[in-house]
Amino acid sequence: MVLTFFILSLSCCDCLARMCRRTKELKARTVWLGHPEKCEEKYPKNAIKNQKYNFFTFVPGVLYQQFKFFLNLYFLVVACSQFVPALKIGYLYTYWAPLGFVMAVTMVREAVDEVRRYQRDKEMNSQLYSKLTNQRIPADMIFLRTSEKTGSCFIRTDQLDGETDWKLKVAVVCTQRLPALGDLFSINAYVYAQKPQLDIHSFEGNFTREDGDPQIHESLSIDHTLWASTIVASGTVIGVVIYTGKETRSVLNTSSPKNKVGLLDLELNRLTKALFLAQVVLSIVMVALQGFVGPWFRNLFRFIVLFSYIIPISLRVNLDMGKSAYGWMIMKDENIPGTVVRTSTIPEELGRLVYLLTDKTGTLTQNEMIFKRLHLGTVSYGTDTMDEIQSHIGQSYAQPQPAQAPKAVAPKAAAPKVRRSVSSRIHEAVKAIALCHNVTPVYESRANGETESTAAEADQDFSDDNRTYQASSPDEVALVRWTESVGLTLVNRDLTSLQLKTPAGQVLTYYILQIFPFTSESKRMGIIIREETTGDITFYMKGADVAMASIVQYNDWLEEECGNMAREGLRTLVVAKKSLSEEQYTDFENRFNQAKLSIHDRALKVAAVVESLEREMELLCLTGVEDQLQADVRPTLELLRNAGIKIWMLTGDKLETATCIAKSSHLVSRSQDIHVFRSVSNRGEAHLELNAFRRKHDCALVISGDSLEVCLRYYEHEFVELACQCPAVVCCRCSPTQKAQIVHLLKQHTANRTCAIGDGGNDVSMIQAADCGIGIEGKEGKQASLAADFSITQFKHIGRLLMVHGRNSYKRSAALGQFVMHRGMIISTMQAVFSSIFYFASVPLYQGFLMVGYSTIYTMFPVFSLVLDQDVKPEMALLYPELYKDLTKGRSLSFKTFLIWVLISIYQGGILMYGALVLFESEFVHVVAISFTALILTELLMVALNIRTWHWLMVLAEFLSLGCYIASLAFLNEYFDLGFITTPAFLWKVSVITVVSCLPLYIIKYLKRKFSPPSYSKLSS
Repeated sequence: MVLTFFILSLSCCDCLARMCRRTKELKARTVWLGHPEKCEEKYPKNAIKNQKYNFFTFVPGVLYQQFKFFLNLYFLVVACSQFVPALKIGYLYTYWAPLGFVMAVTMVREAVDEVRRYQRDKEMNSQLYSKLTNQRIPADMIFLRTSEKTGSCFIRTDQLDGETDWKLKVAVVCTQRLPALGDLFSINAYVYAQKPQLDIHSFEGNFTREDGDPQIHESLSIDHTLWASTIVASGTVIGVVIYTGKETRSVLNTSSPKNKVGLLDLELNRLTKALFLAQVVLSIVMVALQGFVGPWFRNLFRFIVLFSYIIPISLRVNLDMGKSAYGWMIMKDENIPGTVVRTSTIPEELGRLVYLLTDKTGTLTQNEMIFKRLHLGTVSYGTDTMDEIQSHIGQSYAQPQPAQAPKAVAPKAAAPKVRRSVSSRIHEAVKAIALCHNVTPVYESRANGETESTAAEADQDFSDDNRTYQASSPDEVALVRWTESVGLTLVNRDLTSLQLKTPAGQVLTYYILQIFPFTSESKRMGIIIREETTGDITFYMKGADVAMASIVQYNDWLEEECGNMAREGLRTLVVAKKSLSEEQYTDFENRFNQAKLSIHDRALKVAAVVESLEREMELLCLTGVEDQLQADVRPTLELLRNAGIKIWMLTGDKLETATCIAKSSHLVSRSQDIHVFRSVSNRGEAHLELNAFRRKHDCALVISGDSLEVCLRYYEHEFVELACQCPAVVCCRCSPTQKAQIVHLLKQHTANRTCAIGDGGNDVSMIQAADCGIGIEGKEGKQASLAADFSITQFKHIGRLLMVHGRNSYKRSAALGQFVMHRGMIISTMQAVFSSIFYFASVPLYQGFLMVGYSTIYTMFPVFSLVLDQDVKPEMALLYPELYKDLTKGRSLSFKTFLIWVLISIYQGGILMYGALVLFESEFVHVVAISFTALILTELLMVALNIRTWHWLMVLAEFLSLGCYIASLAFLNEYFDLGFITTPAFLWKVSVITVVSCLPLYIIKYLKRKFSPPSYSKLSS
């Protein structure tokens, strides 16, 4: 009856919690510039909140989380039953004191975690902003004005979508053209914004200025937005906030934190239910043997309470204290400095992982591009021969009239046929790389973002010490930095021209006639340049080898060299050029402008005109750029693979980049094939592509986010089943929500434990969805680190975290949990034997302090010292990661091991009770003294039997507990006959019973280790 009431109460709590979590409807809004009073609606505060509770929900919330576990609910019911006189077995404190202690420990631990979260949130929320310059944007905004002359700026979105490219954002034309900054507050204007949405790549809105004649209306798109968690990379930005707090794109793409429960806790919860069933059956047997006489139902409940120690309440306390100890050990490990345990309830999960889902940028890579290789067809230059290129460039521009150098390589018809010198080929290749890009040099050290005019002056200062480059791709920056290192420096760029500085210090100007930006469809970018001194027009193009192979003139080396560079993990770009006459360019320009004005199929017509130029281009060179991996990524990934962990890389980056990093990091081994899942848009295409993939064996899968969404919509089960068979999976162009969705799918379809690791705000959803979330604290900020269960400073630390600390936490908790159960089962067995001999009376064998002392001061320290035990040394666990595979099978805590402990408990409980009854002579009080002392000694010896590696604290705990028991005998005259316990008869009887209960187990353990040793003991020997 009482149990039913509590279950109903918990169901009501669940309903109330769901009602409280109902989200407010999101609406479109109108935001007036400089007039917040005109806003009619109330919107959320712009604050980060990682807390689980508030001041009012803390106590109910923690109690609900605790009592939803069967173990705690059971003890609450048993403790409440002691207020009923007919059911009362012993003193109230023997039931309420342990339960109160458990709740107090839990509350303190949760309070500490909650205060830490509050302090971290407060630190982030207390930052103030006015103008944004090289800062993280705190809310979703519309871009109104910038100090950049072009009216545009670059932002970094790596924390939002995982892409390393810098995105170009454009200010609202009306506000950018205002004469002074203060005019923003004097105009009568407003922004209309659509309701908040999940999609980070789209936006619809309008900007309206009402005090003009006529009114000015300007449509707003994604190009005018500055989403929260992005960083202003150039200049100073002023914007108007449209979405705040939980309505921002970054928060909408982040799932709310959940209370994570470890697999070991769930397994122990199942075992406690089995023990409860056994307890009820045992109580029914006792009542049946009584013959169901008298008020048998009351006697049944009394027996249930009497055998309640079969489920030990100290199990929860010991495990929680053990988890705290493991967390402390992790944070104190000098081999993984800076590691923080943010969720102290799941350290055992680190030892049970099967799937590791990792971000790419900033997690596996440092996001730093370095130019590594230049190949000209007949000659290749690496990092050690760059000085040769430098000397060639120096010679090319050393003539009295440098303007003639480009003329020498301009004969239009003869260029492909004349075999030019290596020096002129190097010069032409380097010049092409220095001109064909979207990079802008920025001079910020003198500007300091103070005024717009100062920034304009600063652009004229071409000194090397304060120049930085900004671009939509880190690859392009790496290429331009390399041309600077060999002598040809990009010093200035605007919308119509760019300027290069030669090794001699002369500045050459080139006019930009047309620019064709890179797209994921075309996989190439082009630029048409007119040189100021000669008037020569040249079309330069660079792109991926798959796109450029059909555009350049026939050659016999490009495909082979691209393959060689890709195997080295380099990102390749093919560079080509085509010289145009004035007539050719004029004809192209007319056709191009006409195509741009067409209303129907504009994109196709423009592409067709550009493609008319992309024929028989002269191949200049092949470049190789390396995205530097984090320290020791390759050996760490190999260690994890050998441990049986399947690694999936989920990234927002491009397919080519993701594939390249997968190869260079050895996520995909050199011998493995890679199956690139074709882009699919409907059910039929997905079905065909899945069939093609099914025919492949032992190959890594590379799939884009769009194709993944189509597959999951129509063939979820089939896709996950096939993907799980792959040795590695790479998902590119993934949104934050998709990353979390993949984690949920793996948990749902495989029932295996998942771990997600990332370093950016776009990884938070994935980290929170996984069974175990790990955040890396680095260049990308602290957002992932703060939301994670564990925070590390380098990817390589994950190896030790899993192999050593994960192993120890799981093994120790499994041993500790089963031993605490054994401690309860052995005393319940003794109670059952005692009751059955004395006419099935529901009378306790040990009363008052003996029961409290048994589970606390007499055995607590030795049992808890099992958290210091280890089966293999850390060095051995890292040397043989294959040992980790055994942990994922869950053999350390299973129904089989539990059954062994049940049999041990029944044997020892029976021996202790029957032995005491056989050997006692006159008074019953001697039975209590003999059996209880033998019980304490047996428990201390059993702890010693289970220890695999002794620690000095273990020895101290054993002797301290024994000393406490011997010292307390002087005060236990209420329970023991002090005269009897000082006699030799007492000592030999206790010794005989203890030896009979423990010696067979020691012999069995010796024989087992000799004839069937576990795998770790073979390595240790």
